[in-house]
Amino acid sequence: MALAGLWVTWRSPAGERVRSFAIVTTAPNAPLAELHDRMPVILAPENLPAWLGEKQADPEQLKSLLAPYPPADMVIWPVDKRVGDPWNKDPSRITSRGSFPEL
Repeated sequence: MALAGLWVTWRSPAGERVRSFAIVTTAPNAPLAELHDRMPVILAPENLPAWLGEKQADPEQLKSLLAPYPPADMVIWPVDKRVGDPWNKDPSRITSRGSFPEL
């Protein structure tokens, strides 16, 4: 999965080189709208060369990529709340579904 991002390198007033990065967001698709009011722009593999500048693309073509990802191409399932806590480093974070029913 590739997320659309923008990055820039600039100099601070102190002369330090600073690298900044942002993940581009858009309106959520239907399944994610139940969870949040936005979602990252997820790029399909065939769109990566245009987004990364490896293939010529005009601004309108690039803007068209800033759309919600097709819900049919996604799988969403609940995870344990411990996933959101960076202090939980044990492997069960990726295998546990907490008290959720089997999917």
